[in-house]
Amino acid sequence: MQFRHLFLLIAGVLGLAGGPLPAEAASAPAQAGLSQASPPQASSPQATLPHGALPQVAIPSQVTPPPTQPQVSMQSANPAPQHLPDDRIKATVAAYQDWLQKLDERHAVAGLATAIVVDNKVVYEHTLGYANASTQEPITPETVFRLASLSKAFATAVAGVLVNDGRFSWDTRLADVLPFFKLKDAAAAEKATVRDILGQRLGLPRNTYDNMLEGDVPYEELVRRLDEVKMTCGVGQCYGYQNVAFSMIGDVIYGMTGDFFYRQVDKRIFFPLGMKTASYGREALENSASWARPHRPAGAGTWRPFEPKEAYYRVAPAAGVNASLRDMEQWLVAQMGGRPDVLPPRLLETLHAPEVSTPVELRSTPWRRERLTEASYALGWRVFQYGGETLIFHAGAVEGYRTMIGFFPKYRTGVVTMWNSASPMPSGLMPMVFDSMLGLEHVDWAGVESDAPVVAAAKSTGKGKLKARKSGGTKAASSKRGHRR
Repeated sequence: MQFRHLFLLIAGVLGLAGGPLPAEAASAPAQAGLSQASPPQASSPQATLPHGALPQVAIPSQVTPPPTQPQVSMQSANPAPQHLPDDRIKATVAAYQDWLQKLDERHAVAGLATAIVVDNKVVYEHTLGYANASTQEPITPETVFRLASLSKAFATAVAGVLVNDGRFSWDTRLADVLPFFKLKDAAAAEKATVRDILGQRLGLPRNTYDNMLEGDVPYEELVRRLDEVKMTCGVGQCYGYQNVAFSMIGDVIYGMTGDFFYRQVDKRIFFPLGMKTASYGREALENSASWARPHRPAGAGTWRPFEPKEAYYRVAPAAGVNASLRDMEQWLVAQMGGRPDVLPPRLLETLHAPEVSTPVELRSTPWRRERLTEASYALGWRVFQYGGETLIFHAGAVEGYRTMIGFFPKYRTGVVTMWNSASPMPSGLMPMVFDSMLGLEHVDWAGVESDAPVVAAAKSTGKGKLKARKSGGTKAASSKRGHRR
């Protein structure tokens, strides 16, 4: 490790790691502004290696990687599975189909794709609307969407696979791998680990530098300015959701493997899971056989497509994945324990174990205020206590796209939904499915019905009972940008 650290430090100081590729490595893919995580694009300027990353030809083969650390969960999020009653599953599917029909009749989205997976089987799959409203190209199960912050779970999964391989550990110190890494509290920076960035507990203010990322400031510059930010707490002591800092996992993986982050995800996650249309980056999205354009409202229930925005593709580990419904069905199966050859049970326990409490999540939407009693962040996932059951969940949003995924490990039952417009209405459907699956009181969280109660946005008894009113307004909080997820 001393040799590796010295080499990294010299490379960073002399600019070796951040300069043009040497001739013998000119064929290695990289893209300026997208760092180690992003696939090459034909329009890229001369390829460069990221700061703090070793050229592949210079990684000393004699360096022994750190031993794998024991994977100890704070608590088990994955208890022994139980089967939900078949009649409840069938009733939920029938109800969901009806709710989606009502959503479609309201022209509430440009297009949408969703599925329910139970016991490693897809029990319901549905698409509606358009991938491109201008051409009326329909959404299909193979239509590719931007996943936004659902991407974080792919980053933590590939990190876990590499931890199991002994390439590094969850407790590998960032300062030992990334010479550029600094925080305002220098002593805290020396202690910060891989677990701290993936568990959103680095101690930085929430969404540090997201505004500058959206202003086209390169990731490589932002990640070198973390020491300019006043910390809100010590490392590991509080929750602060990040995209820029989270994406340093890509630099860690490059530094410890000599391979680009997105290649590792492709080899270790996408390919073995059969996620045939999954990819990273805008170019890959637009080269897909069918891809969902982002849309804005155009009045009278119509939608107008626009060009995807580039900013969050620059933090690929945090927000760079593209995938279809069929891809995400395979992802759900794997996350619920159905592919132990790729994601073994011990690793899933680690990924789903709470790392830091997130009480703010208990209040962010009506269904959370009524249904959640505990909220934490794990490694790329949120962990909720929903109606007395453990729910593993995440949502994502970038301009023109919204995504949600959630599952109950105990019942191996999960839902994924993606849509290509900013409408908040579909976000209320998933908790309606959860309620039905768990046998909880039906509430129209999405506002798609006229004869069911809808929780008032500003009122809650705090005792699990609902202060209801008839539907007619928007019920789910909206987030325009993925960095709020």
